[in-house]
Amino acid sequence: MSTTYEQLVGLLKKLHDAPADRIRPGVTLGELDVDSLTTVEISIRIERDLGVTVGDEELEPDLTLGDVVGLIDARRATV
Repeated sequence: MSTTYEQLVGLLKKLHDAPADRIRPGVTLGELDVDSLTTVEISIRIERDLGVTVGDEELEPDLTLGDVVGLIDARRATV
């Protein structure tokens, strides 16, 4: 089974056309040019594919991918 980070990267690659060399744990959603529509899609996919709810309003541009992984893992811990 893949890690949460790998799962998040997989979602991003499906939904967003960011260059693979820019995707790393410390990059922010803003640095990846994730727009509001993509943010909503990411939120939906996190819920559907990873089984936890992270609202699109929580996915702010200054969050790093590592931060998003932290949100997902924290929610998984409470399920």
